[in-house]
Amino acid sequence: MKKKITVILLVVLTLFPELVEAQCAMCRAALESQTDTSQAEGINNGIVYLMAIPYILVAGLFFFIYRKLKSRTTAV
Repeated sequence: MKKKITVILLVVLTLFPELVEAQCAMCRAALESQTDTSQAEGINNGIVYLMAIPYILVAGLFFFIYRKLKSRTTAV
């Protein structure tokens, strides 16, 4: 049942991309209406933080898995 809902949701989001891109258009409109660049810098910094944190978490996970597998093969 859960797999079926996931597939249906994926199909709907694929067929209606304007629903997915709505936030980007709203942010762009808000930033284009401002003459001050401080709000744009804040949005850009937020994007960088949101983008970087998952990569750091995945890299840490792979590092711990690598250490665990390396210690297991060394002990044998």
